[in-house]
Amino acid sequence: MIEVTDLSKRYGDKLAVDHLSFRVPPGRVTGFLGPNGAGKSTTMRLVLGLDRADTGSATIGGRRYAGLPRPLCTVGALLEAKAMHPGRSAYQHLLFLAQSQGLPRRRVAEVLALVGLTEVAHKRTGGYSLGMSQRVGVAAAMLGDPAVLLLDEPVNGLDPEGIQWVRNLMKQLAAEGRTVLVSSHLMSEMAVTADHLIVIGAGRLIADCGTQEFIERSSERSVLVRSPDPARLASLITAAGGQVAGDGQDRALRVTGLAAPRIGELAAQAGLVLHELTPRLASLEEAFLERTAHSVQYQASAELEGAGR
Repeated sequence: MIEVTDLSKRYGDKLAVDHLSFRVPPGRVTGFLGPNGAGKSTTMRLVLGLDRADTGSATIGGRRYAGLPRPLCTVGALLEAKAMHPGRSAYQHLLFLAQSQGLPRRRVAEVLALVGLTEVAHKRTGGYSLGMSQRVGVAAAMLGDPAVLLLDEPVNGLDPEGIQWVRNLMKQLAAEGRTVLVSSHLMSEMAVTADHLIVIGAGRLIADCGTQEFIERSSERSVLVRSPDPARLASLITAAGGQVAGDGQDRALRVTGLAAPRIGELAAQAGLVLHELTPRLASLEEAFLERTAHSVQYQASAELEGAGR
């Protein structure tokens, strides 16, 4: 169990974490989401004792990280994939960590096999790709067979097979009753991986709920409509106050602002045939963008001024 209570952290004029409170229980994958600069990485560093909070507390199993007798056997963390000496091999890096915690040498070989790096275990990590470095980071996190895991962007740099492997690993670890907190910007991946979401913006809690519940709370709902006469149907929908997206080339329209029954009524009154009329919830990405719109710190301009001049 990870428990964060009234946690705050300021760096100069920047309030990175603002009286944040949440709990991460075992037995499920909890996604930790937020825009760039929201305070996710700072929060993880505070939980792991790498930074000191100005107010509040962060505990793992009821104890601060600094009070854990053998930290790697309680909590495993991946915050920075390249946090290793480039002149050392993956085996040497992991062996050093294992010896610092009194773990047996055989455990190094076990976690290297777990992440699929046995064949390159004795090559210098300076020559590793980002994806390979991520696998070393996951191996380090699993070294002490911990009950709690904090993973910051664990699929960054991985190919599709690697992403699927990390996803299945997190689900398996949660199913074993472990506590899994994972931060990621890949909304499509979080949608199929995370059972629960903690969403923050500008250091403050925005949502703490199930993934499906978070999506359903979004106001961004649409209806997928297909008709042999999409142009005429689009005109009727617009006249009734709806908004239509799609050029009609595949006879499909995405409608917002009107419910599916009303669209069906308009089509029936006009004698239009419908091939499909499907209400659709927002995607996790759409729901996330809607809920965090007011806490985005770095936002690109709608236009590239002077582009091409």
